[in-house]
Amino acid sequence: MDWGSVTADDLIGALREVDWSSPPRPLNEFFSKFSITRSYPKWSSRLKCNLYYYRTNYFILIMLILGVACIMRPLAIVAAALTALSFAFLNDSFAVTFSEKTTRTVRKFSPHLAAKMRPPHMPVIRGRPSSKKTMYICGQPRGVFVFVFTSASLILWFASGSLSTVLWAVVIALLATIIHASVRTPNLKARLNTFREEFREVWRNYSDL
Repeated sequence: MDWGSVTADDLIGALREVDWSSPPRPLNEFFSKFSITRSYPKWSSRLKCNLYYYRTNYFILIMLILGVACIMRPLAIVAAALTALSFAFLNDSFAVTFSEKTTRTVRKFSPHLAAKMRPPHMPVIRGRPSSKKTMYICGQPRGVFVFVFTSASLILWFASGSLSTVLWAVVIALLATIIHASVRTPNLKARLNTFREEFREVWRNYSDL
């Protein structure tokens, strides 16, 4: 993949669709081979490549920084967890997995309720599923879950009285992520991983035809 031609929207779309269940990269790989590039195109390509390849590491890093900032405030810890879930629901793979596991658990206690949590049937146009599909979580549009969890987290942030501390923690976490992604030299493993996932996506689209 030519990361120089990848736009921010393309990167966000890829991060929404890719599977986030893979374990983080080893620390000895995450903290090695740093260099500084003075070319903006190379820096932009490196930044996008590392954000995609080390996505799980960066997510854990951000959560750790937020956890340290909220360690003395229990409400803030719950708010941070709800905020993390709000962002996680935006990922298609996580949303589908969460919905399936929750529905499977509810089915053990109430099959009738579990039946209501099934997503509605996708509309079919000329024998093919509509491309404009809405992601459902437990029978509800994804936007409903994101709105509810985001609203609850904002209420808890204000109730905990640590909103300013958390905002500083978010700024520090994002800066740490951007700095690392800017100076970490993309390795061959990152490029091979990208090509492998590209092949899987092409094969998935071919299988759906």
